Amino acid sequence: MELYIHIPFCIKKCEYCDFLSAQADDETMRQYTEALLREMRFYGKQMNRPALTSVYIGGGTPTVLKQSYMELLLKQLHISFAVNRETEITMECNPGTVTKEKLESYYKSGVNRLSIGLQSTFDYELQLLGRIHTYGDFLHTYEMARQVGFRNINVDLMSALPYQTTEKYLTGLKRVAQLRPEHISAYSLIIEEGTPFYEKYAEDVRRRQQGQTTRFLPSEETEYEIGLETKRLLEEYGYERYEISNYARPGYACRHNVGYWRREPYLGIGLGAASLLGQSDIRYTNITDLKEYIRRCENIVPLEKEVNLSIRRKQTISYTKLHQVAEYVKRPAQMEEFMFLGLRMVEGVTRRAFRDSFGVEIEAVYPEVLKSLMQQDLLYMREGQIKLTERGMDLSNYVLAQFLLEEPALT
Repeated sequence: MELYIHIPFCIKKCEYCDFLSAQADDETMRQYTEALLREMRFYGKQMNRPALTSVYIGGGTPTVLKQSYMELLLKQLHISFAVNRETEITMECNPGTVTKEKLESYYKSGVNRLSIGLQSTFDYELQLLGRIHTYGDFLHTYEMARQVGFRNINVDLMSALPYQTTEKYLTGLKRVAQLRPEHISAYSLIIEEGTPFYEKYAEDVRRRQQGQTTRFLPSEETEYEIGLETKRLLEEYGYERYEISNYARPGYACRHNVGYWRREPYLGIGLGAASLLGQSDIRYTNITDLKEYIRRCENIVPLEKEVNLSIRRKQTISYTKLHQVAEYVKRPAQMEEFMFLGLRMVEGVTRRAFRDSFGVEIEAVYPEVLKSLMQQDLLYMREGQIKLTERGMDLSNYVLAQFLLEEPALT
């Protein structure tokens, strides 16, 4: 099983960010830490100290927590869950929020993978994004992490920024590749409603969707070119693309994220955290009100409720008052997730895994979709393996959307 721990705090919210995060004072962070400890103890006892293959501490910015608070959380992690040397434990980290002492503490407490949010190597782009750090701050953080002993580091880099050219982006990507991190996440900026970026660039988003010339954002053609050149450049530096936006040196693919894409069971702890438990068929989502979350963690008790699977079938599932969602994932939704999560990976999915999961051949569920996508050179099937083509990777949003099902047909 995998574990996710959410730390919803940051020094300053970025202009593009729509994550569940906000600024907070020390007393709020202390109370939240206590609440997390209680939730960890509850699940450790309820699940009989389950073994973890990976742990991911994300946010927000986990490294804004006081060192002593994070040490308590990492200590409780080892008490409530079975963690060993093989367990991948990742912590997200933003430059400007860590010291060498903090990094040493994380490393000694078992964190063995660091994910550093750089986003850009140009200071003017970092200011545009609303980041609190400079490229120099990132280099200092990266060097400290190496000195402390971290040998598995990811660096996040963002493309398709306002005013960005392919050449400028590739200059930044090359700077990062020359540092030789074990992993690089090369994401394209998505402008979400409700963010300051959406207020500034909504018209450009609309124009790009309609194939019109944009004023500030790169065109779809530029974004496509950036994707091609990212793969080419990173392959030159020895990185393998294993997912649409993720590249790793051999042996360093993020185990935690691969588990998500394969729909392996995971437990989410903290504000708004999501879980997928049972036979990957029961989904939970924690409440998103911070004060209410802290209050409800004072007394966590197991509850049960009956859910309808169909007109004639019901199932009893466990939940707690921390959950705002506790639901059975019906078979059509499981199939959809199997396809559009699994196909994100370069290795794709197999006909056998689909049959083993759902008791039916994949061609019986998606006959026309598979045929159409293969005819368009977006998908190919070989020896039971179904993968996106290079063109399919570049048009992945379109391809993956084709695997949505009409639920009544399969319930």
